[in-house]
Amino acid sequence: MKISEQDWFSKLGRPSRYLDREINSVQKDLSKTEISIALVFPDVPEVGMSHLGLKILYHLLNTKDWLAAERAFSPWPDLEDALRNNGIPLTSWESGRPLGEFDLMGFSLQHELSYTNILNVLDLCGIPFLARDRGNEYPLIIAGGPACFNPEPVADFFDVMVIGDGETASLEICRTVRKMKRVSGVQKRDILISLYQIPGIYVPSFFQARYDPDGRIEAIVPEHDDYKWVNKATLARLDTAPYPECLVVPFTELVHDRVSIEISRGCTRGCRFCQAGMIYRPVRERSPESIINIAETTLNLTGYEDLSLLSLSSGDYSHIGSLLRALMDRHSTDHVGISLPSLRVDSLDAEMTEQIKRVRKTGFTLAPEAGNNRLRRVINKGLTQSDILETAKIVYQSGWKLIKLYFMIGLPTEGDEDLQDIVDLAEQITRLSGKKGRRENVNVSLSTFVPKSHTPFMWMPQVTLEESRRKIELIRQALRKSRVRVKWNQPELSWLEGVMARGDRKLGKAIIEAWRLGARFDAWSEHFNMGLWKTAFDRSRIKPEFYHRERMPREILPWDHIRSGVTKAFLRRECKKAQAEQFTSDCREKCHECGVCDHRDIDPVLFKDRPFEPKEALRHSQAVQSAGRFRLTFTKMGSVRHLSHLELGRVLNRAFRRAGLKLAYSQGFHPMPKVSFFSALPVGTQSMVELAEIELTERADVGDLKVKINRELPEGIDITRIEKISPSGKKLRLKASRFLITLKEATFDEANLTEFLASEHFEVVKINKKGEHTIDARSLVTAMSLPSPGQIDLTIMQTDKLTLKPAEIIKGVFSMGEDDLLGMNILKTEQLFH
Repeated sequence: MKISEQDWFSKLGRPSRYLDREINSVQKDLSKTEISIALVFPDVPEVGMSHLGLKILYHLLNTKDWLAAERAFSPWPDLEDALRNNGIPLTSWESGRPLGEFDLMGFSLQHELSYTNILNVLDLCGIPFLARDRGNEYPLIIAGGPACFNPEPVADFFDVMVIGDGETASLEICRTVRKMKRVSGVQKRDILISLYQIPGIYVPSFFQARYDPDGRIEAIVPEHDDYKWVNKATLARLDTAPYPECLVVPFTELVHDRVSIEISRGCTRGCRFCQAGMIYRPVRERSPESIINIAETTLNLTGYEDLSLLSLSSGDYSHIGSLLRALMDRHSTDHVGISLPSLRVDSLDAEMTEQIKRVRKTGFTLAPEAGNNRLRRVINKGLTQSDILETAKIVYQSGWKLIKLYFMIGLPTEGDEDLQDIVDLAEQITRLSGKKGRRENVNVSLSTFVPKSHTPFMWMPQVTLEESRRKIELIRQALRKSRVRVKWNQPELSWLEGVMARGDRKLGKAIIEAWRLGARFDAWSEHFNMGLWKTAFDRSRIKPEFYHRERMPREILPWDHIRSGVTKAFLRRECKKAQAEQFTSDCREKCHECGVCDHRDIDPVLFKDRPFEPKEALRHSQAVQSAGRFRLTFTKMGSVRHLSHLELGRVLNRAFRRAGLKLAYSQGFHPMPKVSFFSALPVGTQSMVELAEIELTERADVGDLKVKINRELPEGIDITRIEKISPSGKKLRLKASRFLITLKEATFDEANLTEFLASEHFEVVKINKKGEHTIDARSLVTAMSLPSPGQIDLTIMQTDKLTLKPAEIIKGVFSMGEDDLLGMNILKTEQLFH
C-alpha cells in the first residue's frame, strides 16, 4: 500500500508534497526490467524535484527498456514519525517499492548539510550505514553531485561515488551492474572492481588514509596500482546528451517551479572562492537552436508558465541577447515569464537589457560579493563600483522596484573597512532608485565565506563563528535606519558546512553520532541544532575547529586523490595572486593553462564565432477580448483530494496550457489567467461536483474542449460537463454544499444527531493560524441525516464569514477525537445555487 492510501496520510502537514503519479512521470513494470535504481534526493520533494540534475538522470536512465529509474526523497519529520510508528519502510514514488529492494540507490549530494538525511533514508530502509557492513543482499549505494569532490566525510557510507558529470557515468554503472548480475556467484567486490574502470568512478574502500599524530594526513594509500586517483567524468558537448523535455509536473509547488534549461555548463570567470566555477570547467554552451527547440517542446508538454535559463553566468552565453529576443518573441504572447538567475553585472548590454525589460519585474539580483574593488580583485570578481552602480541605475530605470545584492563576509584579507564599504555601496544603490519614502528598495543578503576543495582558497582559514556573528551585526546595525533590508544565512550553518567541506574520513563517526542524537535537515534553520552537533563531535573526540584552520602549502589534503582537472599548481598560483590583489582574466580571452582542457577531446564549447539569426517568430496579436466564457463541472477524487485550493488551480491552469487553450488574461502589472472557482474545497475532501469558469480568446466547441482538457488531467480530476455561458447570463451564486461522510469502522450516535437538530445554537471551536474561534454550527447546517449507522448526509450553508469544515462539524456534534476521524471519507455530492 502506498503512503497516500494510509489512513493517517491526510493528517500530515503538507500531504500534497508526497503525491505520486504526476503528469509525465514514468511508470514501468519492474518485473519486466533487468536493473532498477532509486534516485534519492536527501531533502523534501519540493526541493529535490526542482533540481535539474535529478530530472536529467531520471529522463536519461528511463530511456532504456531494461532499466527502471524511480524517485525517492527525505521524509519531513511528521512523515518520518508516521513511517516509524507504523513499521513502514521508505518507498519509491512510482511503484511504491521499498528502496531496499532496488539494485542500486543513487544519492544526490548537492551540499554538505544533507549528510544526516542520507543516514536517515538508509535507516528507514533497514540498510546498514557502513559500506563494509553491506553484503550482496543490499543495493549498491552510490552518490553523485558537487559535494563528492571532497567525498571523504561520507566515504565510508558509499560503495561508489561519481566524480563529475553524471550523464557520462550513470548509464555505464547500470550497464556494468546488469552485465555482472548475469554472472553466477558474482560478489559485491567483483562489481566494484569492474566499476572503477569507468571514468569518474570513485570506490572509497579501495583507498585508505594514514594520519600523523597531530591528525593531518600522512598519505592516501590506494589498494590497486592501476587506480591511484580518480579523474572526473566530463561530458564534452551538452548537445550530445539527451535532455528532459517531457518534465514531470508535480502536484505541489516546487522551490523552483518552472522549466529550467541549462544553456551552458562551467564558467570562464575564475572567481577564486567558487567551487562550481572550478569543478565544472571547461565552459560548454548548448547551441541556441537546441535551446529554442527544448523551450518550445517542454513548455507545450508541461504547461509551465515560467522558463529559466540556467548557467553559472547566463550573461556570458555567446548569443544571450538574440536568444532572449527569440524566446520572448515566441512566448511572451502566451504569458511565459523568462528569467536569468545567474546574471553578472558586467555581462549586461543594451540588447539584453531591452529583452529583460519584457520579463516580469519582481526583483533583480546582483552579486557584487564584496563591497569594494580591492577585495573583488582578491576574489577575482571582475567588477568595479562604477559597473555595479551603472547597472543598478539601468535596472531601476527599466521598471524594477527592488534590487537584491549578495555579499560574502569573512573573505581572505577582509577588514572592518571592507564591511563598511558594503554598507556604503548598498546605500548608494538605494539613492539611485529616485524614489523617496521608507519602503525598502534594496535587499542585502549576507553569507559567511566557506573555503572549498579544488579552489585557490582551499588552503585559507575560515573565520570563527564569533567573528562571523560580529561582522553580520556590524553591517546590520549600520543599515538599521536605511531603506535596505538585511538578511543573512545563519553563521552556525556555515560553521558546520566548513567542517564538512574540507573534512576527512574521521568525520563519518561524528555524522552517525549526530544522526543518533536526532540531527535531520541540517540545512533548514528551524531544524539545525548546533548544541547537538557539538555533543556529537565531543563524543567522537573530534575538534571541529581543526577543519577550519589554515592548510600548509604542501600539506596532503583529504581530496588529493580526486582530480577535478584543475591542477594544484594552478590553484597555488591563483592563491598567490589573490594575496597580491592581482586579477586573472576570463579564460575566454586567454587560456591560463589550468589543466582541464587537453585540447583534443576536452575544450571549451562556444558559439561566439558561429552566426545565429533566429527565425522570425509568428507574431500573434495579443487578444484582450473574451471570445467565450465556459463553466466546467469536474471531479476531485482519489489522491488528488489532498491538493490545496491553490494547488488545484495550478494543476488545472497547466492542463489548460498543455491542451493548447488560449486563455484570456487580466490587465496590469502581473496578468493572471481568467479562471475562477466557486468555492474552496477543504484539503482531504473528495468531490463529484466542483465548478470553475474560464474565459478564452478564441472560439471553441464544447465537446472538443472537454476531450482536450480531460486528456491533460491527472487521475482523479475529470471534466464531467462543460457549458458555454451567455454574456447576458445570470451569474451563479453558491447557496450550500452537500456532503456524504462515511466512517471506516465506527458508527454515529443517533442521539447526538437528534440533540444537535433540536438545538437553536451549537457552538464548535475552530482552531486555525489566528487562534481559537467559537462558531455556531447549527446556523450553518441546513440539513443533516443518517442514511446508515456509519454515514452522515450533511448540507452546509455557504457564507462569506469564518465557517466550519464538514470534519469540524462532525467532530463537534458527535464528540469525536482525532483517532475516531482516521479513515473518515468526506465526499461532496451536490452544490446548491441561488
